Amino acid sequence: MSVTETLNPTRDDFAEMLEASLVDRQNFEETVVKGIITAIEKDVAVIDVGLKTEGRVPLKEFAQPGKPADLSVGDEVEVYVERVENANGEAVISREKARREEAWDRLEKTFETGERVEGEIFNRVKGGFTVDLGGAVAFLPGSQVDIRPVRDAGPLMNIPQPFRILKMDKRRGNIVVSRRSILEEDRAEHRQEVVKELTEGDDREGIVKNITDYGAFVELAPGVDGLLHVTDMSWSRVNHPSEVLNVNDTLRVKIIKINPETHRISLGIKQLHPDPWQGVAAKYPIDARFNGKVTNITDYGAFVELEDGIEGLVHVSEMSWVKKNVHPGKIVSTSQEVDVMVLEVDESKRRISLGLKQCLDNPWERFAEEHPVGSIIEGEIKNITEFGLFVGLNEEMDGMVHLSDLDWNRAGEEAIKDYQKSQTIQAKVLDVDPDKERISLGVKQVGSDPMETIGEIKRGDNVTCTVTAIETGGVEVQIGGSDGPKAFIRKSDLSKERSEQRPDRFATGDKVDARVTGVDTKTRRINLSIKARETAEEKDAVEQYGSADSGASLGDILGAALKGGKKED
Repeated sequence: MSVTETLNPTRDDFAEMLEASLVDRQNFEETVVKGIITAIEKDVAVIDVGLKTEGRVPLKEFAQPGKPADLSVGDEVEVYVERVENANGEAVISREKARREEAWDRLEKTFETGERVEGEIFNRVKGGFTVDLGGAVAFLPGSQVDIRPVRDAGPLMNIPQPFRILKMDKRRGNIVVSRRSILEEDRAEHRQEVVKELTEGDDREGIVKNITDYGAFVELAPGVDGLLHVTDMSWSRVNHPSEVLNVNDTLRVKIIKINPETHRISLGIKQLHPDPWQGVAAKYPIDARFNGKVTNITDYGAFVELEDGIEGLVHVSEMSWVKKNVHPGKIVSTSQEVDVMVLEVDESKRRISLGLKQCLDNPWERFAEEHPVGSIIEGEIKNITEFGLFVGLNEEMDGMVHLSDLDWNRAGEEAIKDYQKSQTIQAKVLDVDPDKERISLGVKQVGSDPMETIGEIKRGDNVTCTVTAIETGGVEVQIGGSDGPKAFIRKSDLSKERSEQRPDRFATGDKVDARVTGVDTKTRRINLSIKARETAEEKDAVEQYGSADSGASLGDILGAALKGGKKED
């Protein structure tokens, strides 16, 4: 091209130059370029980015969070070109976007490798904090700030520290980081190193860092905690760890166990002292009495401390001689001192069974002494059951009258209908069993035994009876006087003659003679028969006055027997 052509470009030359300029501008936009600060005006910096184009950037985009911008004219800086020229002929550029683009490229590589990144917490937002990662702003959730909940994050603000990227989304511009994972990782490494130096059985000094319902966490070294379970705090019963420990207490502990896989450490305090259960059987022999303090009350009994670390159980059944089905809390109270007796010792199972009532006066034995068998007592009917009556002997004890001991003549089911609850009755003491805690009473024994009023009778004796009742199947009679026992003569035994075997031929109050055909002392049953008496009398008459074979008729024999009887009379 000649000089004339250069000074006077044609339309085509101008079109080529314009097209080249547009191509350069298209490649220039949306990229990070280097520019020179040509001037600083108030709060903006004027930057020449080439192509005879300048742009303006607020100074705050060059400042670190919480710090002023440090810029001078002539400094070279990198900026992001959004547009080469706006309506005012200036380039639209941004230092913040340049830093962000650079940071995103760097952080994406770090996120892929899982490496740590350095950043500064510079602001608090809802749910957490914002972190500057060298140009890119990330979100730090509140749960990811520290291993333990952090109430005041002031000391952590504007301090360079490591973070780990948990999530990245460039399209939405979201980055989530964690400081907690870094701390946990460092603590795990430190814990492994410290645990290697620990040995089971070692004694260590630690500081109580936290107390829970099941124990306390004791710090053995910075970042290394062990669990002191509530059962390993003392040989004595500990209901809650706060009873014996406080946060920040310094104490001596023994390392009981170290888990090689999880590196969890189990600690104990009681293991530093001798086991009080060794030789406990010799120290607390059976039937010996001791004084102790009630430490705990349950539905099934109460625990009594005999000494530090030694507790025994008083079962609810061994708490009172007379109070049954009562909650132990109504008999004893916590911290109450009581006298107890050793009932059983199992050293291998670390159990001692104690009795409270054995150290108290046995009311059953006292009753037996004051009311021997055969004595008469008076009491109020407390309850009526299908098998008898319960009679109150005092405020705490009852005796039982069985159905069979209610009446001499009537069945118990019938006799019990005569009694009502709260009725006062007299009864005789039949038996007292202190071991089974039973007192047997009898009501019918208060009166005389009808069997005794008639003396000793045996089978074959003839007795005089009084008819007391007429029934279809026979008659009821009373032997002897009004206090005699009752018996029943069946219809078939009313007469030798079949035609006379009719109950209606008798009347109440009639006197009849009958022969005893059977006596059962256990059931107190006497069998009578008029027929048997008549048969026996006939046989005696035949033997005495002759027989029918000698020519005398039965009527003659009986007549002679009657005449003989009259002469004797």
